[in-house]
This record gives sequence, structure tokens and C-alpha cells, in this order.
Amino acid sequence: MAPSGDLMGAAEDLADQFLRVTKRYLPHLAHLCLISTFLEDGIRMWFQWNEQRDYINMSWGSGIILATLFVLINMSGQLVGCVLVLARKFVPYACFGLFGIILMQGSGFTNESKCNVIPGWNLALGGGLLLLLAESRSEGKSMFAGVPTVDDISPRQYMQLGGRLLLVLMFMTLLHFELSAFTIFQDIFGMALIILVAIGFKTKLAALTLVIWLFVINLVQNAFWNIPTYRPLHDFLKYDFFQTMSVIGGLLLVVALGPGGVSMDEHKKKW
Repeated sequence: MAPSGDLMGAAEDLADQFLRVTKRYLPHLAHLCLISTFLEDGIRMWFQWNEQRDYINMSWGSGIILATLFVLINMSGQLVGCVLVLARKFVPYACFGLFGIILMQGSGFTNESKCNVIPGWNLALGGGLLLLLAESRSEGKSMFAGVPTVDDISPRQYMQLGGRLLLVLMFMTLLHFELSAFTIFQDIFGMALIILVAIGFKTKLAALTLVIWLFVINLVQNAFWNIPTYRPLHDFLKYDFFQTMSVIGGLLLVVALGPGGVSMDEHKKKW
């Protein structure tokens, strides 16, 4: 039987080989997964314009004009932001715009099924946007030009750290806390991997393993396409599906970018 160190080394080599093969396409896939929540919400608002406007008007008592304005800003902000991210144009501005959408949706849900979402989800989704900002920040064209760094740790690397930490909060929204053997194993296994991602230890391997695990679980547990659209369960499963895809997108960005300078993987190189 091979020692555990040899197995871990073989797994890391396999992960590195996967990254070499997919490095050209992985960031694009990560972007699509990460903004899928915004994209789905914006498209749904386009096709359910009247329902969204009436829901905001009824919830706030704001009048039809303000309700229409709220829905219009949310819909256009999400769709335009998603297009810019996917096109890799003006990504920092798109991220800041999507941050604004998160704040707006924190004050008024545009989807009735979101009323059961813990407030931390909005903050957690911001972690993925932080990773997008870190990726978009190049050496030559810095949003933080002239900002001094300490020990060669740049603002980009702190953004990567913040994004990884907020991914933990994002992942916690997926936990079910049900008293079944598989669910308990699923929660413990996932939390162990996301903690490794957060502290930056064996980061790429842990993130890639969690991506595969979440993708399989998502297809099995959140198959909303098998539920008739008139049933409330369809909307709940659909929301959970895209919520999980956003987590997967954030993890794929971690795989593509690496853990950054503020991580155990980086400090191990100095030992």
C-alpha cells in the first residue's frame, strides 16, 4: 500500500496536469458559474416583469413608479454586469455594479423564494466578486497603483484572502443539517475541504475536489428541471442549483488564481 504522502502527491500532480490542460478555458468557466446567480435572476426578471414590480409594490407600498425603477435597476444592472464579466471588459466596474445590486437586494428581495435566504448569502456572494476583482487586477494596470505593500504582499493578494474567507460563508449556505448519515458526511467532508481552501493549504487540490463533489451533488439534489414549473419546489430547487453554481465558480477561480501570498501554501515555500 502506498504511503498517504505518495497518494497526496499523486493527487496534486493530477490536479496540476488538469490545470495545464484547462488553463485557457478554466477562467471563462469560472466566470460563467460565478455570475450564474445574477444571470438567472436578471433573465427571470425580464420574463416576470409584472410579477416582480407588483411584488415590490406590495411589499414596500412604494407605488408603481418606484417599484418599476427598483426592478429596472436590478434587472439591467445584473444583465449588463454579467455581460461585461463574460466579455472580460471593464470587469472592476462590473463587479462594483454587482456589489451595488447585492446591497439593493439586501433591502428588498426581488424573488419571493429568496425570503428564506440568510442575510449572510449576500455578503458571501461578494467573496466571489472579490476574487473577480483580484483576477482583473494586473501588474501593469492596477486599480491600486502607488499603494505600498508589506513583505511583497499586494492588495490583490489580500483580496484573494478575503474572497477565500467569504467562500466559507457562501458554502455554509449549502449545508442542510439533516440527521441522515449521507447528509452528515456530506457536510463534514465539504466543511473540511472549504476550511483548507480558506487557510490556503493544499488549496488547488482541495478546491478542485470540492468543485467535483459539489457539481455531482448539485445535479442529483437540485434537479429542478424534473419538477413542473407550477410547483413551488421548482423555484426553490432552481435557486439552490444556481446558488451552488456560484460557489463552484468561486472555487474554480481559486483553482485558476491559486491561493495568493497570504496562505499556508505560499508560506511553506519560505520554510
